[in-house]
Amino acid sequence: MRYTGLLLIASIALWAQDPAGGTAAPAAPAIPVLVNAGAPMLVGFQCTALDMERTGLSCSAEEPCAVYLEVASVASSGIRVFAAGNIHTSNATLYSVLLGTEDNGQTWREVHERLPGVGLDHLQFSGADTGWSSGISLAPLPQDPFLLLTTDGGRNWRPHPVFNETRFGAIRQFYFEDKRAGELVIDHGPGSGGDRYELYESNDGGETWNIRESNLKPIQLKRAPKGEGEWRVRADAATKSFHVEHRQRDNWLGIGAFQVNLGACKPE
Repeated sequence: MRYTGLLLIASIALWAQDPAGGTAAPAAPAIPVLVNAGAPMLVGFQCTALDMERTGLSCSAEEPCAVYLEVASVASSGIRVFAAGNIHTSNATLYSVLLGTEDNGQTWREVHERLPGVGLDHLQFSGADTGWSSGISLAPLPQDPFLLLTTDGGRNWRPHPVFNETRFGAIRQFYFEDKRAGELVIDHGPGSGGDRYELYESNDGGETWNIRESNLKPIQLKRAPKGEGEWRVRADAATKSFHVEHRQRDNWLGIGAFQVNLGACKPE
């Protein structure tokens, strides 16, 4: 089983000649790449004073706030593999994380900018182009559920809210039968003042949603697949890492692993 552990940062600005023979502006720095080198990869993170202020963290040099990575879900477009999760402390979610690989785990990079105070959860693809990841703002309470959408195989992603206004709640479950038809369940949490659970339906790939049912009791999507599929995330206590694995017959083969511990937040 081949895992990764070397962080390679390609950050050299390149200069190019335009067709007219002039000198073009320097290219943007390359995105940091995680390279498969035999041990769990370390996703780079540097906690700032702004991060601590925004999340209300009380961290000191004597008692720093440990920072962790959580990989919550994995899915494949058939060409690329993606892993979604978040960076958090024991008390606050700092950023979302969406990682992708085009070479079956030999190299990984972040394919969408980190969103502050946001966690990503379930991932699903329909065909090679269209995919979704459920997201939610977790500060100060779970609110503003959204889907991160791609229609070009994961090259580009964009967040799209479920509601047009701020509402408390999280996406408990979602599933798309094809590129357009999908359902999701919102959990508004205890003490919401009405039905806790709501079922929504979309016929345009998640661009718009219409309510179909509300209930005090949990709602389950009947068409969603049960159990593990072809991909899974496994927490490994021995190496303190999350392993991304692919099913091959009766075996699970790893294509990457990510360290849980990312350092700490403390005053500079």
